Amino acid sequence: MGPELAIELSAEEKQRYARQMIIPNWGEEAQRRLKVSKVFIAGAGGLGSPVSFSLAVAGIGLIRICDFDAPELSNLNRQFLHDESRIGMNKAESAKRTLSRLNPHVRIDAIAEKIDDANVDRLVGDSDLILDCMDNYPTRCVLNASAVRKGVPLVHGSIWGFEARVTFLHVPETACFACIFKAAPPKELFPVLGATPGITGTIQAMEAIKYLTGVGTLLKGRLLCCDYLEMRFYEVKVRRDPCCAVCGCR
Repeated sequence: MGPELAIELSAEEKQRYARQMIIPNWGEEAQRRLKVSKVFIAGAGGLGSPVSFSLAVAGIGLIRICDFDAPELSNLNRQFLHDESRIGMNKAESAKRTLSRLNPHVRIDAIAEKIDDANVDRLVGDSDLILDCMDNYPTRCVLNASAVRKGVPLVHGSIWGFEARVTFLHVPETACFACIFKAAPPKELFPVLGATPGITGTIQAMEAIKYLTGVGTLLKGRLLCCDYLEMRFYEVKVRRDPCCAVCGCR
């Protein structure tokens, strides 16, 4: 870190972030770190809504949010970046409108593209961190490969009904996504209650904020498993696979 020391917070920003700046080991320095940070959020849906909301109000300097899809009525039980007036609009653009109203001090780049092998590195750009808020295995693998190539962390989150998984991946300190999830789950229309991605996405945002500020302990080498129906949380230790096709040679 370094450039953040030269970045000043405006009087309005100091007032806006006053309550988080009194957290021990936070202060203006950590807030400046957030102000110069750039994050890439893949998906503006159920997980992308709480992730981007939490990061925007925390004061992340640049949020790149990517989604090629449009909101549908069946999305609105969980995708609170959007409302009925946004049905048919691109989700990334809808997200930008919502987030820009939440915090005018944060820059939001809306990217209306489908993430694939050919464009992922360009879309992620010089982001400090990738947040995996997708709902399909192939795109998660594409994001993981980009994170490994770029040497940036990837915060993975996934949900199913009342259940969720979250982990912080940063090769070579940790495993990569491909080390842990070696095969795609069966394709299905999975159930989801809005509160499940709401809680899970907020945990993902917390991991991102901790990494960017240097405050706290991250979910490195640990897969957090959440059973919200029974309100039980447990961890599974995860390790790098030396034979992993994505990160095994690093």
